[in-house]
Amino acid sequence: MTVESPMTSQPASGPAIQVRGLEKSYRELHVLRGVDLDVARGSIFALLGSNGAGKTTVVRILATLLKPDAGTAGVNGFDVVRQAAKVRESISLTGQFAAVDEILTGRENLVLVARLRRLRDPGRIADDLLGRFSLADAAGRRVSTYSGGMRRRLDIAMSLIGNPPVIFLDEPTTGLDPQARLEVWQAVRELAGQGTTVLLTTQYLDEAEQLADRIAVLHQGRIIADGTLDELKRLLPPATVEYVEKQPTLEDVFLAIVGDQGVAGTATATAGTATTAAPKN
Repeated sequence: MTVESPMTSQPASGPAIQVRGLEKSYRELHVLRGVDLDVARGSIFALLGSNGAGKTTVVRILATLLKPDAGTAGVNGFDVVRQAAKVRESISLTGQFAAVDEILTGRENLVLVARLRRLRDPGRIADDLLGRFSLADAAGRRVSTYSGGMRRRLDIAMSLIGNPPVIFLDEPTTGLDPQARLEVWQAVRELAGQGTTVLLTTQYLDEAEQLADRIAVLHQGRIIADGTLDELKRLLPPATVEYVEKQPTLEDVFLAIVGDQGVAGTATATAGTATTAAPKN
């Protein structure tokens, strides 16, 4: 499904996001101390770091909400300072909390955004997105009745209106239960599958591991590691091989108990499986 957009300029070649020497301070607090990163088009890039590491500051600069003190940043081939309007036409930003109107229905939220963006046939756009994010059955319900996962999926669907080539997801699963997190993960995978570039900030290690094509670790204002999951694993010493019995995680147990069909079977199977390796010399 392609959403019509009269706004977005033709994307340039090269990385979807390119950052060099980015610095930002708040008075005496140095938040970013020279950040460099490249994000390939159509990929999911995870910016991983603890609270206060500077993840949201990076996103706010890339989204033209903040100006850097030093360095350069480009999104979709446009400079975030000199071509801020072009950058805004190329992006969508979903923050840590769902920006949906709880009084309106899910469909009304989508139609409203499509009208604000002056797109043709907002009803068709809304219906397409409701189907794409498995919200069609709840289209006529007020958002105040939605679960946390449904609200977040609606929020992401709203961010797709206008077909932006780059989407920023700033800690999208904060405060969600395990089942809702899985729903959001699936929505993010589908975004990248459609060719959208996703920059995801998170403090959850498993989230980055599950979703990202490439991961950067931001610590004390600097990128201290950047690579694929396999590349980052190779930074550690070789693992010691031992006999080990694989036990289900608490998330496996939770999903099995609540009866999630897609995941419960996997969790149940995992619970009864033991894995062994060659004996240690």
